[in-house]
Amino acid sequence: MKDGEEGTGRAAPARRKDARRNQEALLDAAAEVFVASGVEAPVRDIAARAGVGLGTIYRHFPTRADLIIAVYRHQVDACAEAGPALLEAGPTPYAALGQWIGRFVDFLVTKHGLAAVLQSDSAGFETLHAYFLDRLVPVCAQLLDAAAAAGEIRSDLTAYELMRGVGNLCVGAESDPSYDARRLVDLLVAGLRRPDRDARSR
Repeated sequence: MKDGEEGTGRAAPARRKDARRNQEALLDAAAEVFVASGVEAPVRDIAARAGVGLGTIYRHFPTRADLIIAVYRHQVDACAEAGPALLEAGPTPYAALGQWIGRFVDFLVTKHGLAAVLQSDSAGFETLHAYFLDRLVPVCAQLLDAAAAAGEIRSDLTAYELMRGVGNLCVGAESDPSYDARRLVDLLVAGLRRPDRDARSR
């Protein structure tokens, strides 16, 4: 092995990791701008928030649609990855479930504008919606199963039913300041508790 080859081999994964981290930071910045100003916000605003040049954004995402889709997938991935982490760190599976549902609500309320734009391309939206379900339903099921196994909640509700119910409660929440979707969702999650569990906790 020639001098420097080993160092180059070690540097390549580090460069890939840095590139992935930089792209995630860019997508986080884009999501923040979209939430604050809508998906038609100037790309220069996203570049400024991310601390990169316009060329960097266009190199990764040649069109606005590419960027919107990437932000949506990135946010779905972040929500999915939060589930197991909360379950491991939470005091109880039910507490982890409640925290994850809170993040899911944040995703639904703040990213509704993204979904609305994506629906203009029905084929692309259907693909992303399938990705949304494939990533998030198993995570919700894991949290529900853990809480049910611990005897904290009833076990006759599926992950899809819960997510659909939460989604219905969040419809229109981002445009109606007098409607508190999170409070309604909290009541829904509280209703999962087993009656005998509530009696013991009093």
